[in-house]
Amino acid sequence: MNLTKKILIALVLGVMTGVGLSFAPSEVFSVADQYVLHPVGQLFLNLIMMLVVPIVFVSIVLGTAGLSDPVKLGKIGVQTITFYLVTTAIALLIGIGIGYLLEPGTGGDFNIGDTEYEEQTPPPVIETLINIIPENPIDAMSSGDMLQIIAFAIFIGVALAVLGDKTKRIHHLFEEANEILLFLVNLVMKTAPYGAFALIASALGGAGLDALGSMLMYMVAVILGLLLHGALTYSLAIWGVGKGNPLTFYKAFFPAMSVAFSTSSSSATLPVSMRMAQEKLGVRKSVSSFVQPLGATINMDGTGIMQAVATVFISQVYAIDLGFTDIVMVILTATLASIGTAGVPGVGLVMLAMVLNQVGLPTEGIALIIGVDRLLDMLRTSLNITGDAACAYIISEREKRKDTQPVQANEKV
Repeated sequence: MNLTKKILIALVLGVMTGVGLSFAPSEVFSVADQYVLHPVGQLFLNLIMMLVVPIVFVSIVLGTAGLSDPVKLGKIGVQTITFYLVTTAIALLIGIGIGYLLEPGTGGDFNIGDTEYEEQTPPPVIETLINIIPENPIDAMSSGDMLQIIAFAIFIGVALAVLGDKTKRIHHLFEEANEILLFLVNLVMKTAPYGAFALIASALGGAGLDALGSMLMYMVAVILGLLLHGALTYSLAIWGVGKGNPLTFYKAFFPAMSVAFSTSSSSATLPVSMRMAQEKLGVRKSVSSFVQPLGATINMDGTGIMQAVATVFISQVYAIDLGFTDIVMVILTATLASIGTAGVPGVGLVMLAMVLNQVGLPTEGIALIIGVDRLLDMLRTSLNITGDAACAYIISEREKRKDTQPVQANEKV
């Protein structure tokens, strides 16, 4: 049985176990979670997180050095940022449309009198941009600041590319380190079914069916938005721009999506998603190593859909109408905030608070969705990393076609 089938079976068993535990007495769930589910799930998360920083650093250094031409690196960077911003804006439009179509905030029995939410203030966009350059790269690595790690790795990669033969032994050392890390990723992935089972069973068992029932329409709206964005936006981009088969893409990338679903972390899934993109989808390592780590930090299409639906939901619960200008501000604020708030803990809810403030909605409404946010976070993380991989695949395929054009022209002559 291959890994994909094992993970799929683990997901199904995890859902069944979680639902079963939600019906059981709270003491039963508490014991099962404390002594079995949480330890197994946390061990799996720790194994993956152990590899995130070294594999991001090593991969981006090799990817940047492999591109060799700084101009080419700049073009790929512009294409990447453009793809992420455009798809995030589309995701927000889908979320707003579904919010108004399904109206999840009307007709429900929501207790808004006791809602409280402690709002976090994100750093200004300018401060975030300045802080991309690390004062201390070692400190950035120890704290897991992905934007700073990416920036430092790009500098090292450019230096290796420019110096060429002078640093070939260092370049070879990075290549050997990359082989070691890929071996460890393959090793850790053997534990993925057990980790996925434990994490999902713990999340579902802890949520309880009461919380799910009261927020059912909101959850349906978010899930529908995620499915539509994946099935339409990404599929059309893969087919139209990448000239690939979306079904083949999703089938090959499924193990990474399932790990993202169970961990709810784009960064934690990064070693797996890069491996799937390079080995199963044929994405060039130089492109994957640059595009996917950057996407794991700033690309949040799934989060954008949640913010759009949540904004409409909260406006309906509090009976506050949003005008056309407000909707435009939601799209602009959330799209730009996806980069500006990168690296902030609980970034999805922080961005949502920014959006609500921008259009004059009470941030206390966020307390209504916190109960089910953990479950939806699992799904939107899967969509986020799929968008990263789709971007890497499209750019890689375009680069391959560019490289073969001169050869084909010479053959005709």
